[in-house]
Amino acid sequence: MLQTYEAVLEPDGHLHFLETPPMLAKAARRVLVTFTSDMPIEDTAVCGATLSEMALADDWQRNEEDAAWAHLQAAK
Repeated sequence: MLQTYEAVLEPDGHLHFLETPPMLAKAARRVLVTFTSDMPIEDTAVCGATLSEMALADDWQRNEEDAAWAHLQAAK
């Protein structure tokens, strides 16, 4: 099973995990590395919800969506 952990590849080649994966110290592991933008980590959003927000915004703003959720709003 593939598991994804966020890490920073330092200029000297060392890989620094932002969270320590539970299996890290048990054995050598193969890894796949995906390079993201050059922006500092605190400025990036590697969260699926954040990344999809703009794509979903059109759906969220439709009248049909408001009607579908209307029953959950407090009565006025």
